[in-house]
Amino acid sequence: MSRAVSDLLSILDLEKIEENIFRGRSPQVGWQRVFGGLVIAQALVASARTVEGRAPHSLHAYFLLPGDPSAPIVYEVDRLRDGKSFATRRCNAIQHGRAIFSLSASFQIEEQGFEHAVPMPAVPEPEALPSEADMLERFGALMPEPIRRWFAQERPIEARPVDLARYVRHAAGAPEQMVWLRATGRLPDDPAIHRAVLAYLSDMTLLDTALIAHGRTVFDTDIQIASLDHALWFHRPFRADEWLLYAQDSPNTGGARGFTRGLIYAHDGRLVASVVQEGLIRGAHPQR
Repeated sequence: MSRAVSDLLSILDLEKIEENIFRGRSPQVGWQRVFGGLVIAQALVASARTVEGRAPHSLHAYFLLPGDPSAPIVYEVDRLRDGKSFATRRCNAIQHGRAIFSLSASFQIEEQGFEHAVPMPAVPEPEALPSEADMLERFGALMPEPIRRWFAQERPIEARPVDLARYVRHAAGAPEQMVWLRATGRLPDDPAIHRAVLAYLSDMTLLDTALIAHGRTVFDTDIQIASLDHALWFHRPFRADEWLLYAQDSPNTGGARGFTRGLIYAHDGRLVASVVQEGLIRGAHPQR
């Protein structure tokens, strides 16, 4: 297991400090704010630890304030309902006495029913695409410095974009992209861990899709970009340490916001999750 994955698993293993109250932390890697996917994953873990016999099938979340990576995050869970089939939880993430994030999650017992799913797009296999190390060696000199640094640092999630040109040049195009993602090391077999890791990676590259139509990226320093809300639905079992295809598009930008969608497929073509997110996209100086 890579050190980055080991650190992620440690960070997702929240400390229980009271009934329905948990404490999490952020990796100390010099980030100016807490990564949104980490707060989503930790809030899901906190909520799930108050539910027995049911797995999460959906979550809806709002990012309220930027998180402080130097301070712990306290997660307070409200047990809204425990029914025969479903359970509902609300989880607020607290820092410095203020809520920075709020999540609602629904859990369901395992049931059988009708099934259909949109088929996975035809794309190159991840093994046919260059690794991050290969991308740096082949295209690093052409990449803007922030993108080169992002690919060079050790991370718990490996990304293999289908469209490599996206990372070496700024050119407006259709607002859609496809990226293969997986944890960089073997994960424990517990499905709850794989759901938490998928929640973590579901915030990666998604908002960037809205900027493709404008020839921009999330690495541009003259625009302000932040996740505003995030919704995730789990459809079928999966492993987050095996390749997952994240097929993304952006139907709309406007009002200083970008709207994005994503379908996540297992390597064998099964649709395992769906994601929707809206984010702030505007000049760097106005206040949120």
